[in-house]
Amino acid sequence: MSSLTVGSHILEWGERTYVMGILNITPDSFSGDGLLSSSSAPNSTPSGESVEGVVEIARHFLAAGVDILDVGGESTRPGSQPVDAWAEKRRVLPVIRAIGAAFPGTLISIDTFKAEVATEALEAGASIINDVWGLRLDLQLAGVAARAAAPVILMHNRSKPANVEVRDRLGSAYLGAEYEDLMEDVKRELMESVRIARSAGIPDEHIVLDPGIGFGKTIEQNLELINRLDEIRALGFPVLLGASRKSFIGYTLDLPPNQRVEGTAAAIAVGITRGADIVRVHDVEAMSRVVRMTDAIVRTRKNA
Repeated sequence: MSSLTVGSHILEWGERTYVMGILNITPDSFSGDGLLSSSSAPNSTPSGESVEGVVEIARHFLAAGVDILDVGGESTRPGSQPVDAWAEKRRVLPVIRAIGAAFPGTLISIDTFKAEVATEALEAGASIINDVWGLRLDLQLAGVAARAAAPVILMHNRSKPANVEVRDRLGSAYLGAEYEDLMEDVKRELMESVRIARSAGIPDEHIVLDPGIGFGKTIEQNLELINRLDEIRALGFPVLLGASRKSFIGYTLDLPPNQRVEGTAAAIAVGITRGADIVRVHDVEAMSRVVRMTDAIVRTRKNA
């Protein structure tokens, strides 16, 4: 069975599902969990007090069973305003350094598509690059990962800023892109990201795939992707599922982001049965329990 070694950590794919906890160092997260004040200026940086607060949240996450802390400084919320690399670094670097000092050896991923941000985040203590554009937006990023021997999470993404639907209560959602065949198109484009990674010298064992739930897909397409996640897993790489609190849940259940725990739990449980290896979540305590229970049912049979 394949595995990924990152520092002192060995992730044994198929043995259990790993939990990634989300730390959004932004003022405008879609889920309302951004750890900068909503009144913060676009280029604001976390205060010392804010960084201490994030460290306490990280402590809570780790105590709840989180395996990877995912630190991001730019919102991917539909309709959000982009920030430049300088501003993004000002947000994430103090947090990564503080978490590393408080919890040495903790696995930290940097949620960025910018080579400049990734380079300095890895130097500050991050170990994994989580790129929502699958190495296709900043063509220098693959080289950064290869030189640092950093694993990469490659997400499928067809979202376009102009294709956004906004509902006051349910929030914003990317509208679906045109697909000739949803699963075949997603698989083909993920393998294009894999080709970019391989060309840069990133070994296959350092690659994780993410089908990009919510990014350029309709509600129905998101549901289908989760139900057919095993087809992504069949490509031969571990799979990350990021469904937490997303708009397809809100639109399905007619619920705002802060009431999507049960919908997230259902998506995660089904995703694990279809082969998800990592789940990226906001509600770490509840979702860690969902993961443990689903693993007890699914992994026991697989590993018997």
